[in-house]
Amino acid sequence: MADGVVDRIGEAALRSFDLATLGGMLRVCELELVLLDGNGPRASIQSQVHDESLFCTATCGFQFRGRFMLPQDWCLLGYVHETDPTLSWCHGVPVSPGMALTILPEGISEFAFSAGTRLSLLLAPLRRIERKLTELSLCSTLPAGQALSLFSAEADHGPSVLAQRYGQLPAWLGQAGGGFPTDAVEQLLHAHVQAVLGAGVGERAAGTRARRAHYLIAQRAENFMRQNLRRYIYMHEICDSAGVSERALRYAFEDLFGTSPNRYLSMLRLCAACRGLSMADATRKSVKAVALSCGLWDLSRFADNYRRVFGELPRDTLTRAPASLGSPA
Repeated sequence: MADGVVDRIGEAALRSFDLATLGGMLRVCELELVLLDGNGPRASIQSQVHDESLFCTATCGFQFRGRFMLPQDWCLLGYVHETDPTLSWCHGVPVSPGMALTILPEGISEFAFSAGTRLSLLLAPLRRIERKLTELSLCSTLPAGQALSLFSAEADHGPSVLAQRYGQLPAWLGQAGGGFPTDAVEQLLHAHVQAVLGAGVGERAAGTRARRAHYLIAQRAENFMRQNLRRYIYMHEICDSAGVSERALRYAFEDLFGTSPNRYLSMLRLCAACRGLSMADATRKSVKAVALSCGLWDLSRFADNYRRVFGELPRDTLTRAPASLGSPA
């Protein structure tokens, strides 16, 4: 990334990252990102391992779509401090400020977030949330259908207990050597599980039928794009794979990603190339080989588009090892 690129959203200083580094943010699995605007992958991230768990706070300076799959023995809990609910969603369900999320290891988790989104996350061993569930409800698992759940954690008057707990993370992470209380994981798990069990039907996030239909259309179309990334993809093929007309496909992509299917495909290719270049051995792979593997045949145009989005030429990414978000404590 271009050196010295620093911006601010609220009080967070943003810096440029490469996608391979951001993709390793969760440590236990790869986070795959597709950029949806021209801001480049800029973010402010603090993370630290404490008591066998990963605490993380992140402020995003770019709009993106992401997906990941947790290993069977991990769970991800979090709280959304700030985001634009018109652009942010999880499995097609709108995400608003004040929402908490619970993700257990059950398939691929898919989401999109607006620029300016601020999150606090806890990645913890699954056995710990199961133990806490048993302690608070005598059940070791969440009710059916809640392996991935969103609910409003806002209180009627002032910040909720859960919001306060997640709000402590930046201060803990900001202290030299970590300012975590010994029972930090226990505190957060207790507050989160208690909030999950106490959330009523009206507090659980739900999407409209139209948004759900758009999500399924875009999901089918994107899966086809990914499977055929190496070759030229025709619009009618994408429509056939999604089972809709070109007009319906455009509506779905505009609703979920704020962009057209063709533009999304271009960004999907560029981001795949960026990850490939970041992780490739420069002595064994060339920029051309990585570009062609992503269906990018016009190398001159590829280099220009790549520099505009990522702030550097493809060869610079290839010859530079990914930066680190910080080593575990």
